[in-house]
Amino acid sequence: IMSYEKICDEILACNEKIRYAAVYDYGELHDKIRPGVTSHLTREETETSLSQAIYRWSTRKKTADKIGVPVFALAKYEKIYRITVPIGGAGLILITTELDVNVNEIVDKTLEIRDTYVKNLS
Repeated sequence: IMSYEKICDEILACNEKIRYAAVYDYGELHDKIRPGVTSHLTREETETSLSQAIYRWSTRKKTADKIGVPVFALAKYEKIYRITVPIGGAGLILITTELDVNVNEIVDKTLEIRDTYVKNLS
């Protein structure tokens, strides 16, 4: 079974422009920051932000029967992209990247990593 830390390592390894990878599940934050990168947020700010993101995902799922199941959410800030991808029941994968990346490529790779993890659980 792949651990959350391993998911973070694999995500970081797939593109050098990925700054940070985290799995937030059941209120627990497992995360890795790229060596040499300084985080813009404190760990506490990241956890607060992720707990709000979990709520936003639960809202998105309510319209799934009409527009389909949500796959990922993307926010662009002045300094970074922030991508969230659901994992398992109420968990989320969070990735932050530099702005000069192909977001869809990173999402596709992340979904592969996540799906391998989920498959190994069952």
